[in-house]
Amino acid sequence: MSTTLATRLLRWFDQHGRKDLPWQRALDNGRRDAYRVWLSEVMLQQTQVATVIGYFERFIGALPTLRDLADADEDTVLALWSGLGYYRRARFLHHAAQICVEQHDGELPRDFDALRALPGIGRSTAGAILAQAHGLRFAILDGNVKRVLTRYHGIHGHPGESAVEKRLWLHAETHTPTSRVADYTQAIMDLGATLCVRTRPRCEDCPLAGDCTAYRDDLTALLPSRKPGKSIPTRATVMLILRDAQGRVLLERRGPQGVWSGLWSLPEAADPNAAWRTAQQHAQVDDAQILTPFTHVFSHYRLNIEPLLFDRATAQRGIADNPQLRWCSSTELAALGLPAPVRTLLQTIV
Repeated sequence: MSTTLATRLLRWFDQHGRKDLPWQRALDNGRRDAYRVWLSEVMLQQTQVATVIGYFERFIGALPTLRDLADADEDTVLALWSGLGYYRRARFLHHAAQICVEQHDGELPRDFDALRALPGIGRSTAGAILAQAHGLRFAILDGNVKRVLTRYHGIHGHPGESAVEKRLWLHAETHTPTSRVADYTQAIMDLGATLCVRTRPRCEDCPLAGDCTAYRDDLTALLPSRKPGKSIPTRATVMLILRDAQGRVLLERRGPQGVWSGLWSLPEAADPNAAWRTAQQHAQVDDAQILTPFTHVFSHYRLNIEPLLFDRATAQRGIADNPQLRWCSSTELAALGLPAPVRTLLQTIV
């Protein structure tokens, strides 16, 4: 069965697969750059290819090598990542690059265990790097591959459950061929991203339809099984936009814990009264304008945000002595890592 699946998939890939993505392009030595493959794999977690391409090219343009990434300061890395979300991925990427410089001569290791030991690199990401950069036979199991294998083999149960995931890994290992591993890896990801999609899969165009259990048994709408649902809590916050006469905005670096940890963001308060007290701690303010509230959805809760604009604020003494606070011009904002909803909010008042 493995030969049949891989052969069909590679034949389809030769005609329809994506072969000129920026991270697939070979270097002068004819090989792919493991650093670029790694960067793309991390960016593609929870993000579609069409969105990633622009971020990838901007990131590589600024930090073209692993050593450049290791030498960069965190604000630069987060600014390049800003808008992709899940900022922990960027921090792991940065830390892993520094480890590679310190322990692996500035290169990603080719040993699977050493690669997997780096921050942010799990089993599937390590396999994808080794398969795509070096052609080594390692299986992958990202979200797209899980969906393909779940339907092909008719596996019930949520793919995130350990027993189900263990079965999927066995199938992933079995189906991975001994040759053209890089192409096969891209092919099965492409199939999940373009044909075997979550809703309305294009089964009539799929090269695996003849052996697909879900297609045969009319289960494509039911597989993969959904994660047991639970209610998402809602929280609320007031974001303070303190803007001085020069048009600079006061930013505050968030703490090491929680969402947006370590990013520059707007000061926050629990309610409008607390917002006024916070504003007066940082600046002399006379009036406030309530801007249009909006909701930002995280994976585990909804955040209702009420923006409060304090215009023509005058900075209190001591701000310059606090490394966690800074007044920033619009030019400086562009070079900082800001949470996407904060950046969007600030763009509305320029």
